[in-house]
Amino acid sequence: MIKPELMAPAGSWACLRAAVDSGADAVYLGIRGPNMRNKAENFSLGELKKVVKFCHDKNVKVYVTVNSIVYEWDLKNNEKILEKCKEVGVDAVICWDVSVIKQAKKLGLNVHLSTQASVSNSEAVNFYKQLGIDRVVLARECSLEQIKEIIKNTKVEVEVFVHGAMCMAISGRCFLSQFTDGSSANRGVCIQNCRREYTVIDDAGNKLKLGNDYILSAEDLCALPFIEKLIEAKIICFKIEGRNKGAEYVKKVTEAYRKAVDFYFSNKDDKDFNIKFKKLKDELMAGLKDVYNRGLSTGFFLNKPINAWNNVHGSKSNKVKREIGRVENYLSKKGVAIVKIFSGELKIEDYILIIGNTTGILEQEVESMEMNGKRVDVVKQGQLVGLKVNGKVREGDKVFLWIDRITID
Repeated sequence: MIKPELMAPAGSWACLRAAVDSGADAVYLGIRGPNMRNKAENFSLGELKKVVKFCHDKNVKVYVTVNSIVYEWDLKNNEKILEKCKEVGVDAVICWDVSVIKQAKKLGLNVHLSTQASVSNSEAVNFYKQLGIDRVVLARECSLEQIKEIIKNTKVEVEVFVHGAMCMAISGRCFLSQFTDGSSANRGVCIQNCRREYTVIDDAGNKLKLGNDYILSAEDLCALPFIEKLIEAKIICFKIEGRNKGAEYVKKVTEAYRKAVDFYFSNKDDKDFNIKFKKLKDELMAGLKDVYNRGLSTGFFLNKPINAWNNVHGSKSNKVKREIGRVENYLSKKGVAIVKIFSGELKIEDYILIIGNTTGILEQEVESMEMNGKRVDVVKQGQLVGLKVNGKVREGDKVFLWIDRITID
């Protein structure tokens, strides 16, 4: 049995480093311009060579998304993106528009068919294979049993999303944001107005607020509790959604799936495997609930997610990050970060995240702080403090408190 590739999202340099440091086998990212997460920070075309070198030096593959709707005026720009992908050695492009597929294959690039193609049967997979597709990212509406049948009846690699946002529209083909705000979800600029609270008004003027259930906002997908079923189905790649999410999300989710997949392959023949694996998955699930989620469901894998709607606006994460300061300097010989506190206060035993484009993400408990050569327990707004850190950080890195949501609600 082949260990599936674990692919993580990279919407920024900080997220890219978090994904690599957390054990991703591959990352997927977009170039600024047309892609399905155009509101993420993304990467410039000039940065792509550096991205590929960084990842390949760590034995991590790089996939570039060119997966939004393509208009006539996009053709030249897409061609430029694809030529750069070929030049710098990108491992594959993720796309679905025939113009992009044609251009990519002409250049000799590997092509992964985006979930935007809504492929949900083997005949469609085999059709795209004739166009040169190397891998297909199946529609998220496929059940596990349907996926098994597709794998049995095709010879194309199959990739599925295992974690992250689900859309109330079929494979994300939504027009609500376009109708209300002129921001097309299919061009990567969805404003996610489906996640708001709505008021229904009848012809007589009576109002009904739909606040108990956000009926357009689906819960997030989470396949971790039954990840062994996906492994045994011989799915080639497990994909994590989240190019608009923060580095802490990328870190926690990638680490969780990395640990689960590795544990399965290292221990699946043990006599007490099922007991140990369930215990591990329960522990990992607790960590997943700390980061952004709208509630977690099995998606379409095991049954149709009827009534799997969020019941709050935004995230239900157990923890939130609150920016409190910035790294002004790093004293490498002492392992000390000089931090300016801009908001609130920082105390011994607080848990913090330090996030930056080169650092990625560092998380730790505050164990030691000094001001003017003396140990202190509390640092207030406007003060400069020497903070003992457990890894290298850089000037300009942001410092966040990582606190329980209940303490601020």
